[in-house]
Amino acid sequence: MAVTIYDIAREAKVGIGTVSRVLNNSANVTRQTRDRVLTVAAKLNYQPHAFAQALARKRSSTLNAIIPFFSNYFFIQVLQGVQETLIAHGFDLIIHGANTQEQAEEYLLHSTRKGRVDGTMLFSLGLPDHVAQEYVKKDIPLILVDTFHPMFDSIRVDNIEGAKRATKHLISLGHTSIGMINAKEKSVPARERLMSFKETLQSSGIVIFDEIIVNSTLDKDDGFSRESGYEAVQELFRRNIKMPSAFFVSSDIQAIGVIAALQEHNFSVPDDVAIVSFDDIELAKYFELTTMRQPMFAMGELAVKKMLERIEKPSAPVSSINFTPDLIIRSSCGAKKI
Repeated sequence: MAVTIYDIAREAKVGIGTVSRVLNNSANVTRQTRDRVLTVAAKLNYQPHAFAQALARKRSSTLNAIIPFFSNYFFIQVLQGVQETLIAHGFDLIIHGANTQEQAEEYLLHSTRKGRVDGTMLFSLGLPDHVAQEYVKKDIPLILVDTFHPMFDSIRVDNIEGAKRATKHLISLGHTSIGMINAKEKSVPARERLMSFKETLQSSGIVIFDEIIVNSTLDKDDGFSRESGYEAVQELFRRNIKMPSAFFVSSDIQAIGVIAALQEHNFSVPDDVAIVSFDDIELAKYFELTTMRQPMFAMGELAVKKMLERIEKPSAPVSSINFTPDLIIRSSCGAKKI
């Protein structure tokens, strides 16, 4: 097996970033540390990644990531994939948290300044055409994650198919009164999951009851939050309607809030209400959530790899990668695990 910078870091008793700086000939390393790292690299017969070295010589070895929310579990796990892959290639990362679409545009345009970064990754935010044209004109690599534009490489999860599978699973368990706890409809994933949920019910001959569908009104994380799920259930009780026998919830973190609110009202999951959610964040297994698994780490990892490919071959055809989420069955839906 080839020696990696992880091996050098462990042997030299320094961080991965330090090894990367030494191998990229950065000035921000002491002579003593540099000598130790290079000695270990020679001892282990380390063969540098030619592609990463070539990029490092010509460029800033820094990428931008523009994300909507620092605290969202989905983005935390995606960024883990981004960061680990960047470290392995000797790149640094600048993260910008954009609270609004306008702020995202500001960061995007700022990133078009030559030499600042080698490329930008945009997560779950829209890309206006005038900004897209600016990136094309200046020939700056841009990778889209959980969003889409026909002019740029994109990596997405099929929200429509995922919501369809989640809803069909509840139907297969015999549920005919199925509600949905959704995030804010302005969010593309939330909008797509809601549309697919309704279409699946309709195509299965099940009546759609709008009174048991709640779209979040909370701004935090576009409604993808524990508070949003909790408040949605409270809203249903304020409506004084019969609770459905099952819910499709648009994210795991919301589902955790849903369970808490139901328990406050003496409803048991799954005995009284079955739940299927979306994401499969790390917390999902501890709450026994049946959920649609998104390959979050893999999406971050692939985003970096596509970026490096785009930097090396700027004229390559644009690619669009769509992941189909997997149904992970746990006890929250009342079905036996598979």
